[in-house]
Order: sequence, then C-alpha cells, then structure tokens
Amino acid sequence: MSSQKKLPDYVYLIPEAAQRQAERTRQGAYNLLPDELLWQQRQIFLEEHGYLLRPRYHKNWKPSWIGTNIARAFCEDSIMTSRPQVIDAKRLKDNYIVSIKIVSNKDQELHVAQFLSSFKDKDKNHCVEVLDVLGDPLDPERSLMVMPYLRPFNDPELITVGDVIDFVGQMLDGLSFMHEHRVAHRDIAPPNIMMDARPLYPSGHHPVKMDYTPDAVYDAIPLSRADHPVKYYYVDFGISVHFPENSSTMVVGDVGRDDEVPELSNTVPYDAFKVDIYALGNLFDKEFEQRYHRLEFLRPLIDSMKQKQPEMRLSAADLVILFQQILKTVNTAAWRWRLSLKSEGPYERMLNDTVAVAWNGINNLKRYVG
Repeated sequence: MSSQKKLPDYVYLIPEAAQRQAERTRQGAYNLLPDELLWQQRQIFLEEHGYLLRPRYHKNWKPSWIGTNIARAFCEDSIMTSRPQVIDAKRLKDNYIVSIKIVSNKDQELHVAQFLSSFKDKDKNHCVEVLDVLGDPLDPERSLMVMPYLRPFNDPELITVGDVIDFVGQMLDGLSFMHEHRVAHRDIAPPNIMMDARPLYPSGHHPVKMDYTPDAVYDAIPLSRADHPVKYYYVDFGISVHFPENSSTMVVGDVGRDDEVPELSNTVPYDAFKVDIYALGNLFDKEFEQRYHRLEFLRPLIDSMKQKQPEMRLSAADLVILFQQILKTVNTAAWRWRLSLKSEGPYERMLNDTVAVAWNGINNLKRYVG
C-alpha cells in the first residue's frame, strides 16, 4: 500500500494494537495457508501465460503492513482466497478480472463447460464461459480452467419486481439453451447461479472482500439493477451430463444441493431435465415468491415447475413461452415496485414503500435532466 496515498483515519491502529499486530505477524499468524502456498507455486507459470495473481501470492511476498500502524484488514494483501480450488486473477492483456479453477481432467466438468462455451448465441447462453484452459504445472492430471470473475446473483439483493422478472427470464432462457443442447445441470441452487456485476460496480470491487473497493479500504456502493442490468450465469458443471443425440436422458443418483426434488434416487432412473426444472422452480419459490409481496404472478410458473410427477412439468422451452404469457398480465409500472419482505409489519412496509417511491422519483428526475 503506497505510503503517499492519503488513507482515511479508520485504517490506523493505536500504538498498542499496532504492537499486537506486529507481534502476531512475527509469529506467522497471517502467513499463507497450505492451499495458498500451492497457488504461490503456480504464480510465475500463470503470469507467463497472461494471468497475474494478487501480490499476496507472489514469490517472496512480505506483508505490506509490516513497519506501519495500518490495520491488516485494510491492506489488500491480507485477504486470503475464499475457496481453495478457485482464485481470482487479472488478465494482463486487458486487466479483466477472471476466476481460475482447478479441475480434474477425468471429470465431466471441463468437457461440459467447454462444450457450452462453444456456441456463438451468447444472448440465450447463460452458462459461464471458459476463456482458457491451462495444464496445472503441479499436477498433470488436473487443469486450470479460466472463466470470467462472477459474483453471487443475490449479492447485492434484488430490490424491485423488475429485478426478479429479469432474473427469472434469463434463467429460463439459460435452462432452455442447456436442454436444447442436451446438457442437464443437475445441481441448480443459489450458490451455482452468479452474475457479471460490472454494471453495478463500474469502478470495481475486491474479488474476495466484495463489499469493498479493489484496494479493500472503502465501501463499494452498488448501482441499481433497474438502471444497470446485469447478466446471470449458471456455474459449476461438476455433476452435469451431456447426453448424445437421440439418447435417453434418464439417470440415477441422489445428487445435487436441492434435496427436495421428489424423484431423486440411487436405484430408480429419473429424467435429469425434469430435475433441473423442479430445482429451478424451487429456487424461484424460496428465494422470491415465498419471501416477497407483489410476486404472486410467479405462482402459476412455479407450480408448473414443481409438479410432483415429473411428466407433468413443462419443458424448459415451454416454460419460456409460459413466462412470456404471464408477463402480459403484469402492469409495466409494477416493474419498479419495491420488493417488500413478507416478514415486514404493516407500518414498516408502508414506511419503506414511501421511501422507495421517493427515491424512485428522484432517480427518474435525474434520468430526465441527464
């Protein structure tokens, strides 16, 4: 961290706290973890192939807070990876932030992800793109899969009815695209849906400490989805299946994060596509319709997706059509309505709605006057 850059007062420690931090640093409390050391060993290889890891993972890294009274939490190089198998990096040719994931060459994940990335129809394709694949210099049986850096789809949370409509439409389009190309995801759940949040954070945010600016010093304040739309993606094809043309889509296995899918079985075959439909419907139900007012129009869609008998569930392509028909019944003015939690009391809801209407009016005025 540059000593010439003026930092806010809150990053500095009182002398006693600075002394404790210095002692813990000398004792190795903030050293690289075992999995981080492996990424450090890959650092030069990755840089030679056009990807720069954060300073923490460079050879001979020393903590930048040594000899200062700056709190370690506000030093970017104190921030560890959040997942041992995945790390963020900067693509050197254009400073684009990517994620690099360790994958086994024996698993389906790399094959399925590359297959889905091979199609040019990017509007309907909501599967995370594979940008590059490198052999792992530490293990010939693994590869390093490079993808765009993405953020959880609900961080920050969706705040308007229109946000939800956009999300549901994109996810249905993406599922229809996957199924059209004979791929079943098999693990649709909130952790496996992410977004390209760059429109919400035009100045960026830290890839691990996501509520902070890239230098980890200031709060990163997102813009609204209503005025800065994002694109959502399915990720993690670790248990996905790519079915050959004209082959059965029946599978077995009690797999996936959503254990409420009724037909899952280790012995009785079931249709993998129908499981995807139920799991996505369950996500729409739990994340949105059950939590918020003003989303009752989603109920027919969700009920269709969550039919207990798999054969009663519409196909993904038919669900896209159904959703388009449902949207014709929704007043376009409703798109900017605030999502109010069903747990809010009547007075709290009225107050929050009033504030939301006021802010919406201000934002509309700003757009009008430029």
